[in-house]
Amino acid sequence: MKDDIQVHKDRFIKELQEFLKIPSISSLSEHKENVQAGAEWVADSLKKSGMDNVEIIPTERHPIVYGDWLHAEGKPTVLIYGHYDVQPADPFELWETPPFEPVIRDNKIYARGATDDKGQLFIHIKALELLMSENGTLPVNVKFCIEGEEEIASPNLPPFIEENKDMLAADAVVISDTSFIEEGQPAICTSLRGALAMEVKVETANTDLHSGTYGGGVPNAVHVLVDVLSSLHDEDGRVAVEGFYEGVPPVTDKLKQEIAEIPFNEDKMKKELGMTALYGEKGYTFNEQTGIRPTLEINGIGGGFAAEGFKTIVPSEANGKISCRLVGDQDPNHVYRLIEKHIQTITPDYASVEMNQFVQAKAVALNSQDPMIQVAAKAYEKVYGVRPLFPKEGGSIPIVEVFARVLESPVVLMGFGLPSENLHAPNEHFHLENFTKGIETVCEYLQSLSN
Repeated sequence: MKDDIQVHKDRFIKELQEFLKIPSISSLSEHKENVQAGAEWVADSLKKSGMDNVEIIPTERHPIVYGDWLHAEGKPTVLIYGHYDVQPADPFELWETPPFEPVIRDNKIYARGATDDKGQLFIHIKALELLMSENGTLPVNVKFCIEGEEEIASPNLPPFIEENKDMLAADAVVISDTSFIEEGQPAICTSLRGALAMEVKVETANTDLHSGTYGGGVPNAVHVLVDVLSSLHDEDGRVAVEGFYEGVPPVTDKLKQEIAEIPFNEDKMKKELGMTALYGEKGYTFNEQTGIRPTLEINGIGGGFAAEGFKTIVPSEANGKISCRLVGDQDPNHVYRLIEKHIQTITPDYASVEMNQFVQAKAVALNSQDPMIQVAAKAYEKVYGVRPLFPKEGGSIPIVEVFARVLESPVVLMGFGLPSENLHAPNEHFHLENFTKGIETVCEYLQSLSN
């Protein structure tokens, strides 16, 4: 299979470049037609790879692409999930080359969506194409569920999964939308934190006021907001909202040992980030803080005058954006209500506060010893010569929990990206070595599942 991949490598890369040229930005309405074009491109690729029953399924916003091949009688069924939508590309001036004009430099392909998630998704399509062309059949049954809304929190996919769980039923759900620990060290993520996002708006007077005429005699909305936000943590870095840690599982010695196996160099990280010290909840290591502990972060603050120059006012409005990463049995809606109660309680009578929730997702934990995950680990080891590690990721892929819960199937997070590939940032790229080795690994995985 490795030789076949090399024979077709140039064609595969050229096809990937065509895919990456499509500015399928799901969050911007002006790109709606481009997102549709991305769905059509994926559907066409599935047909060319030999998939049956390929269809583009409309939703209230962007379509889902489905396809299957179900002729391996008595063999397992694998559902492959990915997404063809991408993040916006701005700030454009920081890109070395235009984000939707893919180029290859130093054996890496540069473009928006290269690693998140078009390059990783395309690995599976090309792996199946090779297996079909070589054998005229596949070793297992395969289904695809590919969405165009992952970058906007997948609003339409969960109900689709609920309504079509028989059509999507599988023995394993395979997702390639995560990364290695570092170059040459594969990883199979075995937990993802949940997510919660909200906005807080504080109001005092009905207009901004002159600080000479009114300053010292009227409340300042920015002062109020700063006081409210600073109350959300204690001096040890813990979230100070009453009840916030309900549902957070204890950190066992076994879990600590598993996390300690993940390489981490604090001095290297501080140097890379230009920091003199790290920060976090007291009593936990960096990998524990970012992988298995919940967080509350202030993502942004607005209010008053922030343009060039100076304007002496008492601001009447201020707003803050907050996000949480959740673990264990923490329920996003419950946590939101706790934070809302805390903020309303601490806000003084001379100010009013309004809150809005935007994002919510439950945490998910996966069993690293599940046979479907262990077969994947062996496939990585055979191709890369290195046994994968099983990290706990701090990020969130909300749909993972939905797949696991609704389909009652193990989810295998077979990522092929690298942490350094600038996903969501200018100069996003994907290492072509992992593109070709990824195809080989997926082929090995599917063939091993049939044994």
